[in-house]
Amino acid sequence: MKYIKHYQCTECGKTYTADIPMNLCEDDGRPVKMMVNIAAITRDYPSMTWYQPHVKNMWRFGPLLPFDISTDPDSVCSLGEGYTPIIDVSQYLACSELNLQVYLKDEGQPYAGYGANPTGSFKDRGMSVVVTMARYYGLSSLAVPTQGNAGDSLSEYGVANDLDVAVIMPDDTPMPIMGKVAAYSLKHDGISLDLVKGTIREAGALMKQKYLPEGYFNCATFQEPGWRIEGKKTMGLELAEPWPKFKPQWSLPDAILYPTGGGTGILGMWKAFDELEELGIIGSHRPKIIAIQSTVNAPVVSAFQQGLEDTIATDGGLTIATGINVPGGVGHKAVLRILRQSNGGAISVSEQQIALHVKGLYQKFGIWISPEGAATVAALAQAKSLGLVDTDQNIVCFNTGSAEKYLPNIRELFSPASP
Repeated sequence: MKYIKHYQCTECGKTYTADIPMNLCEDDGRPVKMMVNIAAITRDYPSMTWYQPHVKNMWRFGPLLPFDISTDPDSVCSLGEGYTPIIDVSQYLACSELNLQVYLKDEGQPYAGYGANPTGSFKDRGMSVVVTMARYYGLSSLAVPTQGNAGDSLSEYGVANDLDVAVIMPDDTPMPIMGKVAAYSLKHDGISLDLVKGTIREAGALMKQKYLPEGYFNCATFQEPGWRIEGKKTMGLELAEPWPKFKPQWSLPDAILYPTGGGTGILGMWKAFDELEELGIIGSHRPKIIAIQSTVNAPVVSAFQQGLEDTIATDGGLTIATGINVPGGVGHKAVLRILRQSNGGAISVSEQQIALHVKGLYQKFGIWISPEGAATVAALAQAKSLGLVDTDQNIVCFNTGSAEKYLPNIRELFSPASP
């Protein structure tokens, strides 16, 4: 924590000491973030000596994170998460027909020479920091309402670090995710699982009723003090650093299509870009940030198109992209602000299009792309027609997880065709 100055509200800017853990800003109920002392890092690590490319996980960015794995490895709770590859998918028909240069940031499956998210989801980045900070503050009981992957991830890190973890998820969560957490709850006394009707909203209500009064710390999206933002920040740092085979220097892509539920990743990447500019590594250019949702539940898209400052809560929807089936979020106001600051946008795609690209990308590249990741590829045509992307740009689509975690919900997409 040497280079963490304080916590700061993402909305009103109020600051709080980093000596004790907190949840939302006490003045406006908005998320807070950790503020890094970039001037001190620049002073103490001249010539970018903070950068540790030999570390094959997200902690390669040393003091830009709460703890530097090279100087204080015992404080870092890592299971090898992050440092995931960039894959050129421009030859995929949906990209080549549009004459677009498209790269996929694949968070879902391991690749030789890279790190790997242990539960096959980008949520591992945030939960690695959550558990690291929980140990630092002496917290032993953590609770998370989730659409699925965050609960899988926190239980994995909780077991590895002997923490009590309460996971509350919808009862229609894909079986591989639900089953794994359920199995952990049978084998480990510290892991508990509750199922609810509805979405993450109802899961959050049960957490507040059942677990917070018992002393569990609230690790819901944006409601912990910026820890998950710090983990997701590393996705932005990895986009900026050199890409083996594709770009030799630090730079940013022109556009990022990101599957958006709560939107922590958008805030995290934006924070990364600001810190890199303060370090003098990149300039003021920012990628267009484009939030992608399903047409059956698109509160961010609706708010963006209507020019609203914040989302209006929905009742959720029935989608194979369960990770973005979020009815509303305390961080959506900040997400919408970033979309507009970046001259980006928000696009919704149909369930049919999502399913088409889950299957198509597997057929072409053997990538077990999650429905959320497939949604970003499905949105490329709309993005081009709206002028958000063009043929002379580098475009990154995010695959946030593995299709294997969504079976059997999408098993028919990989079944042999009927005669």
